[in-house]
Amino acid sequence: MARNLVNLESVSKSFDIKQLLDNVSLGISEGDRIGIVGRNGSGKSTLLRVIAAVEPADIGRVTRAGSVRIGLLSQVDFADAHATIRDVVLGDKAKHEWAGESAIREIFDGLFGGHTDELFDRNFAALSGGERRRVGLAKLLIDDLDLLLLDEPTNHLDVEGVAWLSRHLNSRKDLAVAVITHDRWFLDAVTDRTWEVVDGKVEEYDGGYSAFVLAKAERSRQANAMEGRRNQLIRKELAWLRRGPPARTSKPKFRVDAANELISSEPPPRDGTELLRFARNRLGNTVYEIHHAQLHAGNLEILSDAYWNIGPGDRIGIVGINGAGKTTLMRALAGETKFTSGKLVTGVTVKAAFLTQHLDELNPEWRVLEAVEQVANRVELGNGKELTASQLCERLGFNKESQWTPVGDLSGGERRRLQLTRLLMDSPNVLLLDEPTNDFDIETLTELEDLLDSYSGTLLVISHDRYFLERVCDRFVGMLGDGHLRDLPRGVDQYLEQREEMIVEANKKEINEKAPSNAARERILKKDLARLERQLEKSSEKIAELMSRQEKASFDAPLLSQIESDLMEQQASHADLEDKWLATTIELGIDSFNAP
Repeated sequence: MARNLVNLESVSKSFDIKQLLDNVSLGISEGDRIGIVGRNGSGKSTLLRVIAAVEPADIGRVTRAGSVRIGLLSQVDFADAHATIRDVVLGDKAKHEWAGESAIREIFDGLFGGHTDELFDRNFAALSGGERRRVGLAKLLIDDLDLLLLDEPTNHLDVEGVAWLSRHLNSRKDLAVAVITHDRWFLDAVTDRTWEVVDGKVEEYDGGYSAFVLAKAERSRQANAMEGRRNQLIRKELAWLRRGPPARTSKPKFRVDAANELISSEPPPRDGTELLRFARNRLGNTVYEIHHAQLHAGNLEILSDAYWNIGPGDRIGIVGINGAGKTTLMRALAGETKFTSGKLVTGVTVKAAFLTQHLDELNPEWRVLEAVEQVANRVELGNGKELTASQLCERLGFNKESQWTPVGDLSGGERRRLQLTRLLMDSPNVLLLDEPTNDFDIETLTELEDLLDSYSGTLLVISHDRYFLERVCDRFVGMLGDGHLRDLPRGVDQYLEQREEMIVEANKKEINEKAPSNAARERILKKDLARLERQLEKSSEKIAELMSRQEKASFDAPLLSQIESDLMEQQASHADLEDKWLATTIELGIDSFNAP
């Protein structure tokens, strides 16, 4: 029977006048894999901090097994101002204590690409948010823990890093994990239970994210209590899940017949034919065409002699390693930078909007709704549909009350949502989205996906959120850092396979480059042989000297005992040198025989 690690009994927690947890009772046992979902500000992070004893409960009791070891990855990372990465991750461990451990090396390779020597001496305080997140993850994964509490662990990880983290956690069966993340692919890959934090309560569901969506629809059907809008979104997402890879619906541990009946007549999320027809009306036949393109970022070559045709209605996901130049390519298409050589043809009717990773500076005195209405009061979605500025704000997470919040009071995630809202209000027919999902909760992501389903223009997306990419894009291209754009008919899975092949080939090449040539190796062996022969000669002289002293000390028992001890030690050392000499001679002989 699995050991119980943590129990919460009738726990309540408030901040100011807001009740985040209200009479919550739950438990975590050894090996549990729990995904925690809910709106931003619903109390998910507070729940983790209460479990980890970082925050005390206002009311109720939290009990932990006496020897339980808990690690918390927080969204805010602290360390001594002068601490290096080595200090934070390894503490006082000497290199020989960890360098030989394959499990630790595997963690370093997965999170840092194996470049540890030059990385570990960097100052922790000077790291970016993404680098700090990887360092924090490395420390927790190396520590011998029973329960791992992860608050947005996939933020700043690329698709490859997220895939590695899921494989690593799945390989550690006894480790209990509770994770907050908006990455729904990661939730499906890692978790088998879901907690939804809503209105101060924690609703429990069996299964990962896909199972949670199915169960939520079933509860909704039975209770008939959800609003029409939420029912429509859940049915739409279910329809996509059912039409997707079979693995998405293989985990649920409950009857799904009623849920399947609910969605049996639901059409696909978007009508590709209709969107393409409407997009052609707005865009014509040409969006972007790249011929013989070369693109650089400083001294780094991003593209070399590239051809790429982006047509009306295309929905393309761009995946690639960090530093491959995905953002630079997007900036070139948006006209913010120029291709080094080659030709870029842009359609005459193209009206592009570029969502960057940087936040636009807005008047801090403006209200949210005012900032959106500065762009437009209404936006057309196509097919006769339109939204007011207020309706679009609400779809992207700004309710009626928060629409009157001053821009200066918004968090980073809220400013990003506002930036996206303003872009959409300008009715672009080409959307270039660079990491649009950062700091969005799952419900807001679902709303965004629904909006993009009805968007009839051309869509290019960079995102580490695999679920979002697969949900909104129909085609994928890969950038693996070698100057080429690769078409990926099988999507992200094909990209990960190609990356693994590249890493294997790179490792083989590095080994071959480091291995000395036959001639160089022969020179090294000859030097070793000469050194061993000199050592053997000196050792023989030392043995002869000791034997001579042994004869002269035959009547001095204490001295004789000491000389015999030294002689035995010297003879053992001599035998070891002879073994090394013989092995080197054989190796040199084989090398010489095989030498060209």
